[in-house]
Amino acid sequence: MKFKFILSICLFAGIYSSAQQTQRKTPAKETTTTSQVTIKEEPKPAGNERTIKVESSVVTNHNVTINGKAVPYKATTGTLPVWDEEGKPIAGLFYTYYERSDVQNRDKRPLVISFNGGPGSASVWMHIAYTGPVILNIDDEGYPVQPYGYKENPYSILDVADVVYIDPVNTGYSRAISKDIPTNKFFGVKADIKYLAEWINTFVTRNNRWASPKFLIGESYGTTRVSGLALELQNNQWMYLNGVVLVSPTELGIERGGPVDAALRLPYFAATAWYHKVLPADLQSKDLTAMLPEVESFTINEVIPAIAQGSMLSPDKKRAIAVKMARYSGISEKVFLDYNLNVPTDFFWKELLRDKGFTVGRLDSRYKGIDIMGAGESPDYNAELTSWLHSFTPAINMYIRNELNYKTDLKYNMFGSVYPWDNSGDKTGDNLRQAMAQNPFLHVLVQSGYYDGACDYFNAKYSMWQLDAAGKLQDRLTWEGYRSGHMMYLRKEDLKTSNNHVRDFILKALPKSGEAAKF
Repeated sequence: MKFKFILSICLFAGIYSSAQQTQRKTPAKETTTTSQVTIKEEPKPAGNERTIKVESSVVTNHNVTINGKAVPYKATTGTLPVWDEEGKPIAGLFYTYYERSDVQNRDKRPLVISFNGGPGSASVWMHIAYTGPVILNIDDEGYPVQPYGYKENPYSILDVADVVYIDPVNTGYSRAISKDIPTNKFFGVKADIKYLAEWINTFVTRNNRWASPKFLIGESYGTTRVSGLALELQNNQWMYLNGVVLVSPTELGIERGGPVDAALRLPYFAATAWYHKVLPADLQSKDLTAMLPEVESFTINEVIPAIAQGSMLSPDKKRAIAVKMARYSGISEKVFLDYNLNVPTDFFWKELLRDKGFTVGRLDSRYKGIDIMGAGESPDYNAELTSWLHSFTPAINMYIRNELNYKTDLKYNMFGSVYPWDNSGDKTGDNLRQAMAQNPFLHVLVQSGYYDGACDYFNAKYSMWQLDAAGKLQDRLTWEGYRSGHMMYLRKEDLKTSNNHVRDFILKALPKSGEAAKF
């Protein structure tokens, strides 16, 4: 899983045109259109240009019922600038900010800052399917249904925290103001963290949220992003956090090459094989979470040492290991021997149900695909992502325009071009460790789907072990697993459970009144 672009099917961004460069001191004109909607906008550019407004906002008011209780809220949708070193805007970031409107004092009200991944992915996924006030119109397992659309989210965390969803440059409606702006200002591990930390400072200042307890939540590559942001915000923006939530985390720059990388994927293979009912009867008869510890122990204690031995491993021992790997994975002993015990995940997705005429999904192995031929080393397409785009794309375009009243001719980029992306210097796992070591208030929650093959659950556990190799942060690190994939919240049962875990995490991470930040 060497720093994969987790949602790797990227659509190239649309047309980029030059926008009028406003300075920080230039105020935007504010007009009220109705009692429910407030629009702040700049003078419009000449002609019908598809340009980004570096500052704009639309305010609407709503209600949602969460866990049986009515929650009124205000939604602010718009853009705020990304500044260069001279204080000039170089991009406008699109965001949606939800505030519970019956709260009198926001000093104690938690603020959750939400990112998705890619790195070229918009915030749409968690926004309209997980923590926000609306969710997709899908079936209980996450599959698309028609008519496309959205509905109330009865499990949203908006009852306990305000949330802002942020689209990095080239995702959603966010764009650089000119094609002449160097892309290395945005597209790289370090650049991404740096400019987003500056933007968060602007957002928090503009919205008077410095006193609020603050939490970051990131999914997929968003976990790399928020792990780096935890230290960047602390060291260079002087903004201290109460919590970080890692949803389907990447490797976070933590090294795991060779035998470790090859072995760690086996528990994911076992979970997927269990779901598709292709394990031996004695394993299949056990519950998933009762079966997996056996596989995890075998992986750590036998598979890693065996692969590490290479040619020193005797043929008999190698065959014995292959037999057990086959038993736990649903694919043949011969396959493991042919691959020297190192079966790639893309081959597993092709091989597991090959005899039944199906492939399994990368981001969620519950999903099945159909290839042009049974032969081959990997699936023709990502069955799960194709399914998700069915329901997400219409819903976000309808919701922003019709419900939140934000109007623009820009294309909403579910995925945008962020290439070339500079991967160098990814020490984000260690960044998070440093932030926790320096800030006694900082807690971390990790959420993983058992059927996620891109950011698998056992690699997430391994990251936690290595992040806290000294064992001094265990009381502030929590892991939760779910019977779904990368976007565990698409399954109705996990939507409720995972939101409750986030809600409980937020409340438990808040210090008691007068409690000091000290070890």
